[in-house]
Amino acid sequence: MTEQDEALQQLHECAYAAVDEGELSNAARDFTALLEQVPENPYYHYMQGLVHKYLLDWPISLRHNLQAIELSEEFSQAQHWNAAIAATALGEWRTVRELWAACDIALPEGDGPIDGDFGVAAVRLNPWQGSETVFVRRIDPVRARLLNVPLPESGHRFGDIVLHDGASTGSRFDGEREVYVFNQLGRLVPSEFQTFAVFVRADSEGDLDALLKATAPGIGYAEDWTRSIRHYCMRCSYGAPHRHDQSEAEESAWQTERNLGIAAQSRKSVEKLLKDWASGHAGRHVDAIETREHSPPTCVPGGAWWMSLEDEEDTEDDQA
Repeated sequence: MTEQDEALQQLHECAYAAVDEGELSNAARDFTALLEQVPENPYYHYMQGLVHKYLLDWPISLRHNLQAIELSEEFSQAQHWNAAIAATALGEWRTVRELWAACDIALPEGDGPIDGDFGVAAVRLNPWQGSETVFVRRIDPVRARLLNVPLPESGHRFGDIVLHDGASTGSRFDGEREVYVFNQLGRLVPSEFQTFAVFVRADSEGDLDALLKATAPGIGYAEDWTRSIRHYCMRCSYGAPHRHDQSEAEESAWQTERNLGIAAQSRKSVEKLLKDWASGHAGRHVDAIETREHSPPTCVPGGAWWMSLEDEEDTEDDQA
């Protein structure tokens, strides 16, 4: 092996090691250097596209994945999926549809954004900072609409359309079956619904169900965070006065204090919903309505967040 070959091999090993360690800037630099020496290598183009996918740098990711497809002698699902993810992020729908067709994925007819039903899944919001997991309805292979009311700190809302990765990181039980979990890669379309943290007291589960099933103009969805979010004291976080009752920690005991997430178009819609609910029974009380707006956290490179293992402990605010 010549010195040039040894240097190339060392650079190859450094590039792949940098990806495994989550050092994306170093990996991008090393794959650039490799491609300067071996520009026709489809694997290096694929890896550069992969690196820039996790950097959320969609134009470069798309360019290298398409180059990998062109240079490869055999069909590669991974290349096509990553190219389709990048093209979806950029809204290049003709390219998206061509790539999915090459993968034999049936799509609704048309030449614009895809709006189909690809089933229920779960998505880890902001996976680079270990945020919560929510259920979604997939409208195409890598876009989905949020079905839960996420915590405001996530910077997301019920009804957001998000871009997610193509590789599953595990599974969650959705009440009927196990569904795949995917890492979110960005928010594409913000929802019209705001998130309101609502603190109520309900004497019985029937009283609470009456609120969860109630409808009113401007209300998108009401979720009982006390049930769906574990080990997260919403009242303490939002400063709503209450006391911790050890007996209520028992799963068999009904907790009268409930923390809800309500997706609504306005505060007035929430106030009307709660007023009507509270007037229906003496055991129903509204303690506080709070809303806090947050932007989705920026993805800061560092750590291989896309390599999450299913056997890792769920985060404390996991809704799935």
